[in-house]
Amino acid sequence: MLKFFKYLAIVEGYSFLLILFVTMPLKYLADFGFPNKIAGMAHGFLFLAYVVVAILVGAQLKWKFKTTLIALVMSVVPFGTFWFEEKYLA
Repeated sequence: MLKFFKYLAIVEGYSFLLILFVTMPLKYLADFGFPNKIAGMAHGFLFLAYVVVAILVGAQLKWKFKTTLIALVMSVVPFGTFWFEEKYLA
């Protein structure tokens, strides 16, 4: 499950960056919101999966509460899941 979590962290991070730097500017600067709906739905699914799997992996590896909390907080910080994956999962 750890290997799956590593990949999930990376994919979730890319989906977040896609929304921030591509689809949101398209929505608000070019008045083209359709890509944001698609990317937003995908990101929402990936975000929820990341949170659930982070909790499961944390329990499986007996992480301290602080480490699990860091994993969860990094899911809402741009580039956070990349940092977490590199520091704690590599």
